[in-house]
Amino acid sequence: MSLVFPRPNTNAVHSKKDKRLMAEVNASPLKHFVTAKKKINGIFEQLGAYIKESASFLEDTHKNEELDPVTTDEQVQEVRGYLAKVAGIGEVLARRHMKVVFFGRTSNGKSSVINAMLCDKVLPSGIGHTTNCFLRVEGTDGNEAFLLTEGSEERKSIKTVNQLAHALHQDEDLDAGSLVCVMWPKAKCALLRDDLVLVDSPGIDVTTELDSWIDKFCLDADVFVLVANSESTLMQTEKSFFHKVNERLSSPNIFILNNRWDASASEPEYMEEVRRQHMDRCTNFLVDELGVVDRGQASDRIFFVSAKEVLQARVQKAQGMPEAGGALAEGFQARMFEFQNFERRFEECISQSAVKTKFEQHTVRAKQISEALRLIMDSVHIAAQEQRVYCLETKEDRQDRLEFIDKQLDLLSMDCKAKIKKITEEIRKLHVLVDDFHMDFHPSPVVLKVYKNELHRHIEEGLGKNMSERCSTTITSALQATQTDMIDGLKPLLPSPVREQVGKLVPRQCFSLSYDLACDKLCSDFQEDISFHFSLGWTMLVNRFLGPKNTRRALMGYNDQVPRPMALTPVSTSMPPFPQSSMTQEELMVSMVTSLASLTSRTSMGVLVVGGVIWKAVGWRLIALSVGLYGLLYIYERLTWTTKAKERAFKRQFVDYASEKLQLIVSYTGSNCSHQVQQELAGVFAQLCQQVDVTRQNLEDEITDMNSKIELLDGLQSKAKLLRNKAGWLDSELNMFTQQYLHHSK
Repeated sequence: MSLVFPRPNTNAVHSKKDKRLMAEVNASPLKHFVTAKKKINGIFEQLGAYIKESASFLEDTHKNEELDPVTTDEQVQEVRGYLAKVAGIGEVLARRHMKVVFFGRTSNGKSSVINAMLCDKVLPSGIGHTTNCFLRVEGTDGNEAFLLTEGSEERKSIKTVNQLAHALHQDEDLDAGSLVCVMWPKAKCALLRDDLVLVDSPGIDVTTELDSWIDKFCLDADVFVLVANSESTLMQTEKSFFHKVNERLSSPNIFILNNRWDASASEPEYMEEVRRQHMDRCTNFLVDELGVVDRGQASDRIFFVSAKEVLQARVQKAQGMPEAGGALAEGFQARMFEFQNFERRFEECISQSAVKTKFEQHTVRAKQISEALRLIMDSVHIAAQEQRVYCLETKEDRQDRLEFIDKQLDLLSMDCKAKIKKITEEIRKLHVLVDDFHMDFHPSPVVLKVYKNELHRHIEEGLGKNMSERCSTTITSALQATQTDMIDGLKPLLPSPVREQVGKLVPRQCFSLSYDLACDKLCSDFQEDISFHFSLGWTMLVNRFLGPKNTRRALMGYNDQVPRPMALTPVSTSMPPFPQSSMTQEELMVSMVTSLASLTSRTSMGVLVVGGVIWKAVGWRLIALSVGLYGLLYIYERLTWTTKAKERAFKRQFVDYASEKLQLIVSYTGSNCSHQVQQELAGVFAQLCQQVDVTRQNLEDEITDMNSKIELLDGLQSKAKLLRNKAGWLDSELNMFTQQYLHHSK
């Protein structure tokens, strides 16, 4: 996510603005304070908006019940406290201004100096005690001047200096420690447009409450101006007051104006000597006694002026008359230049000092707040990231559990199907079951029918029992083990109270496979052949070499219209008939006679020739012996073809037929058994699922919750990262302000 801040996109705008501001600073040193104030106020507005956004973000995050705590109540309260502090600092900064306080003995010309700097007769001045309280002169955007007395919001309108002096003397509640604000229109005085406040004071020789004056009017002053009388020297009263100021403030900025220097024009021969004496005394006072400057800087803090002359010249210029017009003493231009030099040094000093004293502490505090907020947002970002990783891991774990539940039944069923294949082994042992069957046998149709029915029942019971013993036991044990594994596997997914009672909630029952082989229906179309067949007859010989099917196909191919005898027992019509495996003796003879008749016309001569050759080679005796043995073997087999032999032949034919049929139903029977196992497992699993359903639903709900949490945490991470970067951007702005204004001021 890209983060866009004003700074990277407004380089050109800032460059133009900085050039314009620097041009203003070059025009007037006081603009340095004005631009710095505008800059720091803008930064604090952005800081306030940022803290408000951060507080809202932290409160919403802290109150979000869907998330685990990523913020603490202490962090929320801390940011709320920052919001109140920044708002208070912003209000203070909006009221900040440069403040200069003028002190001196009575009638030293403090009010005249202020009027000269304002280029207008704003304050009453003259001989005697004209200023009976502290007068604070600051600009107003209106066009009318007015007074505000301490403790009152009433505006007293004034239009002239005389009205101001009259209003001050008429107010009996004013004393030397009172403060009166003189709100003068900025349009009438350029100096007041640059957030400069000038404070005039009563003579420090008229009261002993100097300490209260310092506490009330001097602690926030940026510059002090001591207006001395150049016709006398620095008095101890003046020195004592500034010693007290120096004790309360660290290295105050003090200027000394030796006013009424125009009096030196009457004695030009002593002018330089007197100037040097005043310079030495003032330098010693600033450097040695107060220690506020060194000797190299002292010359920039001590000036020799005539405020009255400067005021008169500037008023005349404002009225369109020449500055040097009127009764001005000799050397006016030098004194005028000295006053202008004082104003320049004063403006440079007060602008740099005010920026440092008014803004440095708040800048440091703002940097501390932005750094604290950056750390808070960084901790929120890290906590959200850790919680997101945990949510992803939890989501993956829940999904794995769901997949385990879904696949468990399939895996168990496939395992059971593999075990059911053992049914085929029991079908191969069918002849053992048939041999174990003993019952009176007779070839009559009625007895054969009963015999077949009993044999079917015997095979059904025996085969089913054997398969149950071989398969059911194995499958049942495997099934029970599978059920145990299933329960053990599902136990961790069950709620804790249910987990220990799962054995009672899911009772285990004895399981046995049921086999419905239906031998009576399966072998209903069995057609026995218990007639006598000589082992060396043509049919048996061909059958021995070609197999039953090929023999039938070879012999039946000559004449398909040979009639076939019916079975001795009735044939069921429920199942389709199967092809016979042998032919009767009569069919064979008819076939042979027909074959021989067809071959006589073509091969009779060849047979006679071959027979003659054999007769000639072996003799008639060997042929007669062979025929005799063949006949004896036939008689033997015919005599041994008893009822028992017929029963054996019947059983053998039945085994062959039934084995072939049972092979056809192995797959069906296996699927049936597999279905039984699946039903059993599904039943157990369904009972388990009744207990797991709550957990399963909880898992799905947890996955949904994890998805929503992850989405919330993604937004929270992005927001925390954005706010963290904003704190870094504000810190860079404060560093730029420090570098441009505070370090420059030093």
